[in-house]
Amino acid sequence: MATPRFDGVELFLQIVESGNLTEAAERLNLTRSAVGKGLARLEARLGTSLLQRSTRRQRLTEDGQAYYEHCLRALAELEAAESVLESGRQQPRGRLRASLPLAFGHHYAAPALWGLMDHFPQLEIEISFSDRLIDLAQEGFDLAVRIGALPDTDRLSARRLGEQAIALAASPAYLQRTCRIESIADLAGHRGIAYRSNAPHRERVASPLILDDLQAVADAAIAGVGLAWLPSWLIAHYVLRGQLQAVLPDHREQPMPIHVIWPTATHMPAKTRCAIDALVAGTPSCLAGS
Repeated sequence: MATPRFDGVELFLQIVESGNLTEAAERLNLTRSAVGKGLARLEARLGTSLLQRSTRRQRLTEDGQAYYEHCLRALAELEAAESVLESGRQQPRGRLRASLPLAFGHHYAAPALWGLMDHFPQLEIEISFSDRLIDLAQEGFDLAVRIGALPDTDRLSARRLGEQAIALAASPAYLQRTCRIESIADLAGHRGIAYRSNAPHRERVASPLILDDLQAVADAAIAGVGLAWLPSWLIAHYVLRGQLQAVLPDHREQPMPIHVIWPTATHMPAKTRCAIDALVAGTPSCLAGS
């Protein structure tokens, strides 16, 4: 029996995107041995080596890189063809892969998405929480929520969800044991907690603690470590609990836009369309005024 011409392509893509055979095996629900043998069969059929592997790392060969890029383009064409068929069915189905920012994702975006599962039983949702910038097409995501300026590219489409204002907060205990803060000039004598990706207050406040997770910044502020610049909606959440107090409430940093983005395509799958609509409906319209 002849070997199917495209046998092993999905396996190869998973190996590249996973970074190693073990992770690819877990994603495909196969043994590592089966994945390795499948790759070997594909390389034998193509008559070339696609990956250079060692005990610690793997990387694409020149032929492997070219084959990978062609496979991605072919897969995009297939997905476009499927979306044409799916658009006529209306019912969202299949797996939706979304990349969400950590704090905003946990509080707003993720609940909006998993609520879809009650309405669409054939829809699967996979969510990755990260504040890092990703290449949606390269990493196989259907959509992402991003806070801040968007890259200038025609490969992405976007819809605005709102904007996020950044304000200053601290725990009641911290404010009771330190000097009063009545103006920006008073910040010089205080200790700050810096967010690695967005720390405009470093020039005003010494920040010996630097974190890359906004929720961790909020937790440190609640613990009384120091002052923290946080999204207004997150501050409001803890003010209601008595765990944080707004500091200089009339002073806020420049608001940042919040968008849902997705790869530009001629036809949008029903699963992506319904997810975008859910995010728009599930996001408060006046985040900056929290």
